[in-house]
Amino acid sequence: MTAAALHRALTDPGPPPLRALPAPVAELLSALDSPPRLAAHLRAVHDVAWHLTAALADWSPLLGFDRAAVLFGAATHDIGKVVHPEELSGPGSTHEPAGRDLLLRHGVDAALARFAATHAGWRGGDVDLDDLLVSLADKVWKGKRVAELEQLVVNRLARATGSEPWQAFMDLDDILTRLAADADRRLAFQASHPV
Repeated sequence: MTAAALHRALTDPGPPPLRALPAPVAELLSALDSPPRLAAHLRAVHDVAWHLTAALADWSPLLGFDRAAVLFGAATHDIGKVVHPEELSGPGSTHEPAGRDLLLRHGVDAALARFAATHAGWRGGDVDLDDLLVSLADKVWKGKRVAELEQLVVNRLARATGSEPWQAFMDLDDILTRLAADADRRLAFQASHPV
């Protein structure tokens, strides 16, 4: 891929308007000569995570999650597809441990590198709310709603805030419905960048 195509994926404003990736992530993707489509995908998921975490922080300022970690996780969750580019256009999960290992080799702390390996493993018992939020952003960016995943988040929200589960469900559903509304434009943005 040309550096120009990657630069465009990292800087093209959208539509919809997408936030830039954190500078260290963009620099790493450039150094790794990332496929432009991967950079576009990471931007879309990162942007959804930004809106999701902002809405949840507004919903309950006392909710215990690490917003910076979630945003980093969303920005790097599929970075292993640099090593396994066939998984950009086809199924596969070998990018998950490869992504964690790649991040660790580039000096990323293990607590942040884990998201590359956990973003699809949200059914596991060792995931916390941060992991679930990265997984949720990775679904909702394309308008996909996964009831089981959302219920896990609702349970954590209700438990952390003392709110009734039905209320946590309604509030989360409103947030996710708003985020899913731009899914077609995010999908078009991603598809406009070459694999």
